[in-house]
Formats: sequence, C-alpha cells, structure tokens
Amino acid sequence: MHVLLTGSSGWLGRFLAPRLRAAGHRVTGLDVAAGADTDCVGSIADADVVRAAFDRGVEAVIHGAALHKPDIARYSEQAFIDVNVTGTLNLLAAAAAAGHDRFVFTSTTSLMINQAIRDEGGDAAVWLDETVGPLAPRNIYGVTKLAAEGLCRLYSIEHGLPCVVLRTARFFPEDDDTLTHPSGENLKANEFLNRRLTAQDAAAAHLAALERAPDIGFDTFIISAPTPFAREDVRRLKSNAVEVILEKFPDAADLYAARGWSLPSSIGRVYDAGHAEWRLGFRCSTGFSDILAALRDGSDMPFNHDPSYVSPKG
Repeated sequence: MHVLLTGSSGWLGRFLAPRLRAAGHRVTGLDVAAGADTDCVGSIADADVVRAAFDRGVEAVIHGAALHKPDIARYSEQAFIDVNVTGTLNLLAAAAAAGHDRFVFTSTTSLMINQAIRDEGGDAAVWLDETVGPLAPRNIYGVTKLAAEGLCRLYSIEHGLPCVVLRTARFFPEDDDTLTHPSGENLKANEFLNRRLTAQDAAAAHLAALERAPDIGFDTFIISAPTPFAREDVRRLKSNAVEVILEKFPDAADLYAARGWSLPSSIGRVYDAGHAEWRLGFRCSTGFSDILAALRDGSDMPFNHDPSYVSPKG
C-alpha cells in the first residue's frame, strides 16, 4: 500500500516510516521540515501542497503532523488552527475525494486533561478512558486536536471514510517542560505506570490502526503502556501511590534507590488503554515491569531519553 505519512521528519515519523517500509508499504513523507524520510517539503495547511502529495498516487494517510504543546511558546493561535485544523481538513477532503478506505490520525491524551485534572485536586486519581467527557482542553493545542478529531468523525459519517483516531500518551524524548522533580529518566520511568509509552510502541499502534481501519470505520483509542492499576486503586494512588506500587512490584523501591530515583508518592491520573486492546487488537509491548527488569540487570532503559531533542520546524 502507498501511504502518505505527514510529520515524517518528526519524532514519530523517524520510527514509523521504517516500520511501514518493513511491513511492505511504500511511503511518501510530507513535512514542513526536510528529513531522511520526507519526500515532499511543505505545510499541510496549504491545499496545493497536499494535492501535490496525493498526485503521487497515495492510497492511505497516516496523519501525524501537528504543532504540539511546546510550540505554544513559539507560534500563534492562528498557526495552530492553520496546521492542526485546516491541515487535517485538507487531508481528509483529499482522502475522501480519492476514495481512500483508511485514514489514521495521531491525536493526544492531552486534550482529555482539563484544568481541574491538571491541578490534581480531589482525593482520588482520575481514571481516564475514551468515555470520559465532556472534554474541555486547557490550551490551544488540545482545542485544535479535539477539533481535528471532530473532523475525522464527520468525514467518516458523511463521506464513508474509515478514520481511526489514536490518542497517544507521552512518548517525547525531551525533558518535561513543566515538571522539574523528578526529572529526566526517572520521570519517564514513573510515567510508564500511568501515562507513557515508547516511540516504538506508538509506531506499532499506527500500523495496527492502518490495517484495521476499514473494519473499524470510526473509533478513538487511548494508546498508552498497560497500567498495572485497577479502578479500585484510585483513592490509594492519590494518597499513597508507593504502597500500591510495592504491592504489585515488591522490589521496586530497592531498585529505584540503587539508581538514586524516587517512586511517585501520589498519582493523579491513569490512562486506561483497554479499549485499544480489545477492539484494535493492540497492546503496548513495553510497560513498567520492563523498566524494573532493566534496573535489575543494569541494561539500558527501554525508552528514548534525549534532553536536547528539538522538534524540526521548517
């Protein structure tokens, strides 16, 4: 299959393009920045750029291009609307006109987090699955990604274009731009309990969605490492997360201490990826137990950490 991959020069693109080719697909990469996997340089906000990419004979779209949360400091709200909303509309319209039978959209769990959830008030962790709502994103990034999800749903209903929306949890390699403690690898390791996945698993989820889209029609999936917790844990996760973690992983505290790391004392939200497992047939291969396994045998962490990474921009 000839796949148009937008965002081909970005973090996801560098993992996804090779996997698509390894699976036997032909890939045309489209990105505003040049890159090893990018064939067409230009903005998806430009309908002529999108049209030129489709003229290459693409048969399906994986749409990963976007302005992201860190870009809020560098770009205007209008730029977010142009890229994240108008760009998505341009791609959907071109795919529908071409008679495509699959469209995969990279969304984000960030749009599920309103300010109250962000502030982590209350006496229990918030259990987040695809039924949570109404959604009230707290910034222009979330607002525009939610609008793009709505366009995918609309094109599925009105044009019969099968669209799969993947709300990916965190898989960026750089440091968090708001949290300072714990930092670096320690924070990323902790997040595999409730809100992170590897870039490799993110890429694998997109391949699964590409394959299953015609059968699914339209659906939205949280993509995150499988949490070891259950809904019954939410109150104790908020008040004493370490206790809950050690019940499930008795040697975690010692392994962390040997590395100079700290376990989270409180967890305020948990992403439940169960819907993706039973309907999409996808489960992330890396979870918190793999973090502990690496600590036990002294091997490299099974995730990417690069504090100097900056998303490429045109």
